[in-house]
Amino acid sequence: MEAKFFRFLKLVGVGFKARSESQGRELFLKLGYSHEVQFTAPPAVRVFCFKPNIICCTGIDKDRVHQFAGAVRSCKPPEVYKGEGDPVH
Repeated sequence: MEAKFFRFLKLVGVGFKARSESQGRELFLKLGYSHEVQFTAPPAVRVFCFKPNIICCTGIDKDRVHQFAGAVRSCKPPEVYKGEGDPVH
């Protein structure tokens, strides 16, 4: 699969980490909850973690890449005063 569209997300917050498994099919996030948040990428999207706080969503369909990145962002809304808690782009 040749990736034409990219979306980078940065986790901002103390202890927030991300990891990808299954050749970019699954994304696991530690966001301060008592459990890990798991996302399964759609068929046309791959997910890679360059660092524990940098997530890269790639794919050949722009709408699916941006929709998946939006779903990841929506799992933890930003804290109002510090701006932490939201994976920002």
